[in-house]
Amino acid sequence: MPIFTDQLNRKIELPASPKRIISLVPSQTELLFDLGLKDEVIGITKFCIHPDEWFRSKTRIGGTKKFDFEKIKALQPDLIIGNKEENEQTQIEALMELYPVWMSDIYTLKDALDMVTRIGTLVNKRQEAVNLKLEIEYAFNSFIAAQNENKLPNKRVAYFIWNDPYMVAGHDTFINEMLNLCGLENVFTQKDSRYPEVSTNEIASANPDLILLSSEPFPFKEKHIQAIQTICPSAVIKIVDGELFSWYGSRLKKSPDYFKSLI
Repeated sequence: MPIFTDQLNRKIELPASPKRIISLVPSQTELLFDLGLKDEVIGITKFCIHPDEWFRSKTRIGGTKKFDFEKIKALQPDLIIGNKEENEQTQIEALMELYPVWMSDIYTLKDALDMVTRIGTLVNKRQEAVNLKLEIEYAFNSFIAAQNENKLPNKRVAYFIWNDPYMVAGHDTFINEMLNLCGLENVFTQKDSRYPEVSTNEIASANPDLILLSSEPFPFKEKHIQAIQTICPSAVIKIVDGELFSWYGSRLKKSPDYFKSLI
């Protein structure tokens, strides 16, 4: 019986190539679609909006942190794929008692690429996963090389993920990794929390050159710019596509071109 190791260094046994897969994370759901698992994926979350055809047709088993266990039981999955940060620990542990559960744990681009190839092997789509990994690597390597060639002064940045209270991406986050790859210095990496709540005084004191307002999980709009501009009058403030900063699956192949246009 094949044994697979997830990114928490847990081992799971699968008697055969999985045919009834539930995905508990939006970015990994999209990855499974792009690997060609049209029929094998039978359940997703209500936040798995890409691809739209799956969002409309697949069974939704709840959110990323609150599952409908009865729906999961009815689907009779032979594999569940989750993520340490995005899913709630006690709910995941309950699923682990009943089903094979493979978990990702992602902080860096390297972690994301490792996840892509591991999941490809797990679901019998290794070559497709390797091809995707190479495509993402090439896109980022080209972007980084262009950054180095046209070296610009480092800009200090704050990346907002929530409004009222204001919350930002801090240290040890995948978003922070993406900011660093863009040549941006995150002004809130010294806070204890990975996603700290910050006061208006702290924002003003940090005095970032650039403030990025994410489209998710809080959907920042143009109307929010004015309030934040009063805190940091000299900062450039932009609404950004949060999926291209925080989704660590196949959507990563689109991120470098987006970053290039943004910077």
